Amino acid sequence: MDVDQLAFGPPPVEVRRSTRRRRTVSAYREGETIVVLLPARMTRAEERHWVEVMTERLAARERRSRPTDTELLRRARSLAARYLDAGGVEPASVRWVDNQGSRWGSCTAEDRTIRLSSRLRSMPAYVVDYVLLHELAHLVVPAHGPAFWALLEGYPRTERARGYLDGWSTACAEGEAGGPERLDGGSVDGADDDGAAVEAVTVGAESVARMLDDEASA
Repeated sequence: MDVDQLAFGPPPVEVRRSTRRRRTVSAYREGETIVVLLPARMTRAEERHWVEVMTERLAARERRSRPTDTELLRRARSLAARYLDAGGVEPASVRWVDNQGSRWGSCTAEDRTIRLSSRLRSMPAYVVDYVLLHELAHLVVPAHGPAFWALLEGYPRTERARGYLDGWSTACAEGEAGGPERLDGGSVDGADDDGAAVEAVTVGAESVARMLDDEASA
């Protein structure tokens, strides 16, 4: 399989060509990188066309699937009721923000507001849920300590989510991606990521075959 790194502006795009792929084109995210899978026999012009098509389709699907601030608040309330034993955890608001370059999330206990970095939008739902729970726990225990971390033990994907964030932060430190490394000032400690679900968009055989056939007959 051939791999190309293309400078299409943020986010970075990686093209992977395969001789086994003949009739379809797919795209999905690996962290901050968009991976586009192409048939090996495509020309560079066709490659550029499909990269533009697939990155836009992937972005459109992500825009449709991203929870709104209202949905985030609803999700936070559901998670608090299910996993936090303290009871009475009621955030006033939960919203996405674009200005948290060094944090995954933050919480202001005084007015019970929670903010999540928009970088999380491309990550698996269980990671977003963990960050929500982390911030919700601050409404019960403001500082990191044994009592704080004990609140998160009931969430079954805590270690997996912390491992995902830790691995992503390591990539940031190595210059492979850009983004926050911390949760509201506390370091993200965790096990290695054991994998995340891949969500992809795929263009079917007819559209790809038409372009390839046109190229072959030209």
